[in-house]
Amino acid sequence: MNLKLFPYLSAGIAAALLAVYIAHLQQAQADENAAAAETTRIAPDQLRYPPGSPQLAYLNIEAVKSLTPPVMEPLPARITFDEDHTVRVFSPVAGRTQDIVAQPGQTVHAGDVLAWLFAPDYDTAVADLHKAQADHDSKQSAFTRAQRLHEAGVIATRDLEAAQADARGAQAELERATARLRGLNSVGRDGRFALRAPIGGVIAERHLNPGQELRPDANDPAFVITDTAHLDVVADVSESDVKKLRAGQAIRIESSDALEGDLSGKISTVGVAMDSNTRRIPVRAHLAHPPVGARPEMFVRMAPLDDASQAAVAIPNTAVVTTGQQSFVFVERSPGLLVKTQVTFAMRGRDLSYVSQGLTPGARVVTKGAILLDAELASDN
Repeated sequence: MNLKLFPYLSAGIAAALLAVYIAHLQQAQADENAAAAETTRIAPDQLRYPPGSPQLAYLNIEAVKSLTPPVMEPLPARITFDEDHTVRVFSPVAGRTQDIVAQPGQTVHAGDVLAWLFAPDYDTAVADLHKAQADHDSKQSAFTRAQRLHEAGVIATRDLEAAQADARGAQAELERATARLRGLNSVGRDGRFALRAPIGGVIAERHLNPGQELRPDANDPAFVITDTAHLDVVADVSESDVKKLRAGQAIRIESSDALEGDLSGKISTVGVAMDSNTRRIPVRAHLAHPPVGARPEMFVRMAPLDDASQAAVAIPNTAVVTTGQQSFVFVERSPGLLVKTQVTFAMRGRDLSYVSQGLTPGARVVTKGAILLDAELASDN
């Protein structure tokens, strides 16, 4: 390489680098100007974003609705079976499981076979019925014959009364054996007993395995059947809050996104005794029109309501920004136009606040990103 050209090459490279740097600064300035142009503060409390602005992607805007404020902070609760529409199935006879027909989640009707058992006691009940029937027929015939003989003066009245007592005893035994077999509610033979569903519903639990021995005095039921159209909500309440609750009081259920729609119900019972372990009083409420996604043991929040309270606009606390002692929310008046609006609360909760002034039902409120908007207004000022 010609060393005499080296100074000229170095100067050329430096000039090229300088040109690239200047172009980069100009592009950065242009990007800042473009970003600034995308947000226009048209008033001290108003921001306008053009359609497609990237800032809108960081915002969540929802229409708010009117709700009745609760009388207390929503209580942790769980969905459970409605005991008025739930049955725990035990085997009325001792036996060994041969075939399991019903499976968890399956819909059954009253009388459907849940499982087949090998139960010799069932054959014993059938034999007892046949024996009672034969004894009844024999003693009834003897009583009829005694009546004819008594009328002819062949036997004494005492013998007629004895035959009548035997016939009545045989009738009672027949009724007992018939009721026993009817209570088993099964049709089988050769010791096979059909364990049937007493009500219609869904198999919620199955505690039965092939070959398992069942007894009428077992601790766990073989099946649990429930009607999923009827569910309850149970909450444990402290002694200081229980005085605010009563049977028949309306409630609202708050849940995660797993349950859609407004859930409501009424308190059915307020416990009369405190649980010695939790030091809480159980409160049970019937859930009105449970959604399809509701399942027992789901965790929810129960908000007891006051019928005399006036409805207020409910907003999540993430929508609220505070300046001094004043509270504000950002309301979308038109697409891209966000207005900082002062509100007054009727009640503030852990997750939701209830606005008495400043908002109307149906208003579109920024529920996520309100702090960023407030900071942008402050920076423009």
